[in-house]
Amino acid sequence: MITVATQQQARDLTAQPAQRLIERAYEDPSAIAPKDAREVGRHFFDRLTQLEEGTHEYSYVRNVLIEMNLSLVQYAASRFKHRGPQEMEDIVQVGTIGLIKAIDRFELSREVEFTSFAVPYITGEIKRFFRDTSWAVHVPRRLQEARIELSKATEELRTRLGRSPSTAELAELMQLDVAEVAEAQKASNGYNSVSLDAAVSGSEDESDTLLADFIGIDEDRFELVENFHSLAPLIADLDERDRRLIHLRFVEERTQSEIGEEIGCSQMHVSRLISRVVNKLRDGLMATE
Repeated sequence: MITVATQQQARDLTAQPAQRLIERAYEDPSAIAPKDAREVGRHFFDRLTQLEEGTHEYSYVRNVLIEMNLSLVQYAASRFKHRGPQEMEDIVQVGTIGLIKAIDRFELSREVEFTSFAVPYITGEIKRFFRDTSWAVHVPRRLQEARIELSKATEELRTRLGRSPSTAELAELMQLDVAEVAEAQKASNGYNSVSLDAAVSGSEDESDTLLADFIGIDEDRFELVENFHSLAPLIADLDERDRRLIHLRFVEERTQSEIGEEIGCSQMHVSRLISRVVNKLRDGLMATE
């Protein structure tokens, strides 16, 4: 028969490993394995509720909890490892913010494993980061969400049909109007952007071939706009008859014969008058340049 003293000794022996883990966590939280963090986590959360927020000891215990559970951030971030090492650094930082929020809001009275409580917080913070920063241009949230559904529907229909689905087929599967699907497709183009200075080929030998060389053109109408602005004061300085000639010929696009009948002179005289006015304006433009 087990005596009371023997029972107490058994409890003490059982408690010793846990106590050693707690002491080690205080000394070096990063050295605590995930399974051990789950085991001793209750102690630190219980301790946190007993301390006054803002004190040094409160901050220390909170930091211990953060460092012990960083493996949860790594686990959640691993789902996004395809985004590359540079972006992964941002993902881990954002995930850590989610972990901190989970620690601040966790309550032992809920009788829920901290892991089950924290992972959705961490994942949600990462997804919010993508939603707010990943788009190259600002797109309403409903269209951001529609893009995800559109991607799933497109992949499903492509697998089923063996070809790219039409907008009408996507609308039927997504139970949306064709116009709404078309809007989501257009919005999807705003997710990624490419610099005009990006090299068209990955080859170092062709790195000087830029995207702008293929899609950029010289806009000749810019010069036309500049000429219009330069002509405006020159036309304003003309007398009333010359301005009338310019208006009839180049605005109303009348023939020289029609202009002659309008102002009461021959077609030949109209031609000479127009040539004189045009030459005067041309000289004025050249002088301005």
